[in-house]
Amino acid sequence: MNPLNTIQGTLIAGVVIAVVIALATMGISFNVQSFIMWIHVGAGVTWIGLLYYFNFVQVPALAAAAKDQGGPGGAGITKYVAPRALLWFRWGAVVTWLSGVAYLAHLNLLGPAFMLQGGALVIGVGAWLGTIMLFNVWVLIWPNQKKVLGLVEATADEIAKARRVAFLASRTNTMLSIPMVMSMVGFGHGGFFL
Repeated sequence: MNPLNTIQGTLIAGVVIAVVIALATMGISFNVQSFIMWIHVGAGVTWIGLLYYFNFVQVPALAAAAKDQGGPGGAGITKYVAPRALLWFRWGAVVTWLSGVAYLAHLNLLGPAFMLQGGALVIGVGAWLGTIMLFNVWVLIWPNQKKVLGLVEATADEIAKARRVAFLASRTNTMLSIPMVMSMVGFGHGGFFL
């Protein structure tokens, strides 16, 4: 039984390897802060990785498929790939945001970060950008993608409007992801540029 044959086996094997490495290099002690950050980064990679996939790969590929008169079209992507990718995308966003809030709470920085106070200013900017992005995922992107993908009934005009709203919200999230990551890294490493 090769664990690489299933996504579940692959993920479990990755976690087991990470735990073995942690035990071998850091000992048996459990660090809550590091564990929360590990979840935050893992979920964030899933969320932002899919955001970038949608913007850099899927949207341009579907546009090219729509222009290709004799080609196979984008039905396979919209029927099989997009719904699954959007599932991981939206729940990756939730886990990323919740683990980020848990991390800030563990450090007693939740209030100061969201109020953009003092030493939590940098991480607070990142937290607010992440909150805006989470809002965009659940309030703008997902409800409109359901119309675009035919998961809910919509007229042709509603689908065209939904496509544009989801596109702009996704592009906004891609744009915001750059300063958000800068803020997160800057906080963890005492600054970004110097």
